[in-house]
Amino acid sequence: MELFSNLALGFSVALSFHGLLYCFVGVMLGTFIGVLPGVGPLVTISVLLPITYNLEPSSALIMLAGIYYGAQYGGSTTAILVNLPGESSSVVTCLDGHQMARRGRAGPALAIAAIGSFIAGTVSNVVVAAFAPALSAWALNFGSPEYFSIMVLGLVTAAVLSHGSMIKAISMIVLGLILGLSGTDVNSGTYRFTFGLPELTDGIDFVVVAMGMFGLAEIIANIQRPEAREIFSSKVSNLLPSRADMKASAWPIARGTALGSILGILPGTGTTISSFMSYALEKKFSRHPERFGHGAIEGVAGPESANNAAAQTAFIPTLTLGIPHNGTMALMLGALTMFGIAPGPQVMTSHPDLFWGLVASMWIGNLMLLVLNLPMLGLWVKMLAVPYRLLYPAIVILSCVGVYTLSNSSLSVVLLAVFGLVGLVFVKLDFAPAPLLLGFILGPMMEENLRRSMVMSRGDPSIFVTRPMSVAMLLIAAILLASMLIPMIRHKKEEAVASDA
Repeated sequence: MELFSNLALGFSVALSFHGLLYCFVGVMLGTFIGVLPGVGPLVTISVLLPITYNLEPSSALIMLAGIYYGAQYGGSTTAILVNLPGESSSVVTCLDGHQMARRGRAGPALAIAAIGSFIAGTVSNVVVAAFAPALSAWALNFGSPEYFSIMVLGLVTAAVLSHGSMIKAISMIVLGLILGLSGTDVNSGTYRFTFGLPELTDGIDFVVVAMGMFGLAEIIANIQRPEAREIFSSKVSNLLPSRADMKASAWPIARGTALGSILGILPGTGTTISSFMSYALEKKFSRHPERFGHGAIEGVAGPESANNAAAQTAFIPTLTLGIPHNGTMALMLGALTMFGIAPGPQVMTSHPDLFWGLVASMWIGNLMLLVLNLPMLGLWVKMLAVPYRLLYPAIVILSCVGVYTLSNSSLSVVLLAVFGLVGLVFVKLDFAPAPLLLGFILGPMMEENLRRSMVMSRGDPSIFVTRPMSVAMLLIAAILLASMLIPMIRHKKEEAVASDA
């Protein structure tokens, strides 16, 4: 009964005028940026963060969430029609979706992608509503040592599962932790990492870091990429899939939904891994795996269901434990802290309207996406013709105006440019910026829980290994690190021996 009363509260928030308005704005923006290659939810959410300052927390989170899962819908349109994924999670959709389009079956491919995403979104919302309260109630038993340990586990998991070098990911996390500690020490009142600038006594603004590292850096990097792209020009018709298409897609949608719902909860996995694993799973289950890559509708249904399910269950660890699932979830977490809401299990008890309003809005948002996306297909195709040279200057100007309005300080604009250039250097050197943002957000909370733990134990650090939950999470973190570092060290030794020989 409690679940139904909570959902009733959520729908009262989501079905209000502001709830519906910002849900609609979010999913429309999400689809738009999902369709445009090179402009992802990370860039869009980071640019729009200053605008959310004047909104209610629930309205802001509903809109930002709509952008995130709406982008998963939009990415499939580009993948199928242009063979160019609007989102990294839609890379797999290109393999069979575009081949279907070339054979005159773009309509069924787009319809199955939308239907699969809708079903996956609906089911994953049930998972969020069912499991998030239990996880939150369990986490309420945590003390400061457990919170510190789970944050360590979250950062280690992000480093281990980050693409590229794990050493680079760890170094980015450490840099993020250092940046997050700048400002005034709450206990002693001394200034840390302010470089004599009074504007930094309150620390570096999260929005400036996010917009610079993700928004501005991505824009500068995309300027160097070729702009020309071939748009699928054939008229898209026969949007309704046949009975055979629905029969072939039923089990892939079910398996993709289940797989994405599970992987979405795990930190660091993300929508991209979910879609790739779903594609591999469908190829393994298929009686005719040779059809994959040549227009198999199962290769569209499974991955599109998986990435949308993962996008929505990613909110479970973010909202209940305060552990961001990925870079976009880190931005969501930052949005909460901007409103003075401490992320963690207290969110569901102290701000039930925010949590359950978000859950209910996901159902409504998925329905909006299903109803709006296919009829507006012609508009999305035309959006693909928008030149980057017109789009990017507008985003840069909006970013500069946004960060200036936060504090009315020109230093914010300067820092935006600095973080943008630093972010570009990191991109060139293959340093993923998402771990830095995770460290930046979790750094102050980790320090606070570390100090509380030391006060509780009167300076004895063994408190972290004498409490069962704390030591369990630290052991998991250590095992994850060892599982990655030992093979890496062994490989380096083998290379050294081979070079000496």
